[in-house]
Amino acid sequence: MPIPIDWDAVESWLGLRLPADYKALATDHGPLLIGEWLWLHTPCAKPGRFDYGEWLKETHKLCRARSKDAPPHTPPPFHPKRGGLLAWGETRSASYLFWDTAASADPDQWPVVAMDSDAVNNGLNPWHNYHMPVSELIAAVVSTGVPLPSNQQLGPLPATARRTSYLVDAGPWTPPPPARRAATPKKTRLTALKQGTGLATLRLLVPPPAKPYLGDGSWDQLFDELGTRLPTDYIELMDTYGAGCWSEWLNFVTPLRTNGHGFVHHAKETLDGYADLRAEYPELQPLPVWPEPGGFLPFANTVEGDVLGWLTQGSPDEWPLIVYPRHAKQGPPLQDPLVDTLLAWLRGRLDTAGFPGRDDAVDPLERIGFEPGSDESHW
Repeated sequence: MPIPIDWDAVESWLGLRLPADYKALATDHGPLLIGEWLWLHTPCAKPGRFDYGEWLKETHKLCRARSKDAPPHTPPPFHPKRGGLLAWGETRSASYLFWDTAASADPDQWPVVAMDSDAVNNGLNPWHNYHMPVSELIAAVVSTGVPLPSNQQLGPLPATARRTSYLVDAGPWTPPPPARRAATPKKTRLTALKQGTGLATLRLLVPPPAKPYLGDGSWDQLFDELGTRLPTDYIELMDTYGAGCWSEWLNFVTPLRTNGHGFVHHAKETLDGYADLRAEYPELQPLPVWPEPGGFLPFANTVEGDVLGWLTQGSPDEWPLIVYPRHAKQGPPLQDPLVDTLLAWLRGRLDTAGFPGRDDAVDPLERIGFEPGSDESHW
């Protein structure tokens, strides 16, 4: 059965009209897996698995970050910037498909642009404009295939299409309410950008949400499940901001969910993967794994897969922070406590693998921000 889509609400939230061929496919079929390889995503939602708005934001963040690692090293603009790229699909090989909304005032003329992760990995320019709308691109992928920037080919694919398996029972998507504007004056935020420490300074630099989202459990429940308390500065930070994404890069997982996807779930999922890699490559994964003595206990991750956690040495308030970087060798523990480490990174002063440095081409107050989590967040 098709999933009802309120196109007026979707397009109002986006601030854009969408191409008619895409809307027809989405209305008639919902999210699709084409040729067992290409996903066409549509406005729909399934709690804990997919949220259209979250997928757009996460995809844009990821591709912006990844494109800095390959020529031309200057990321293109992404929606909601005027004329920015707008995602509509992805492939099993981690290529992402966008519309170039700057190409025409008529959305039916928007060409498809691809971002190819394999090209990034090989140091090639990952972007390619196909100069054709989405329906023509899909037809070409199925019939003849199209080139990818990595010098590989997307397609030809089998002429099949079925509902995306994890969205068989997805429901309608409701656009979120408009984001609350920061109430802190710009002058105050600029001062906090240059000086000050601790949570009081962080609150001035990045106003916290009115209702932090932590989940439906309690800290005592989490401590009982873990078998240990957690550092006080982490608890205070979470009680102030809750789960969410900092500066479109660093995701703090939802700690107090009781649906099996809270702190313990995320930690176990990360550490199971780490332990498997350590068994095969111990020289690259040298950290002990919690609950081993002094073991690594994660609580946040980046859009690139780097992980932030503690080494559980001594009492919880003595645990040092450490980054497990995805694309670099393991470094030493960090010297500063959590909030001051976060401040140092937001100010462009943190020099550690896994965290991008200062980008002087961007207004720092536009770059710095916090997006609160929700029931639909994956972290």
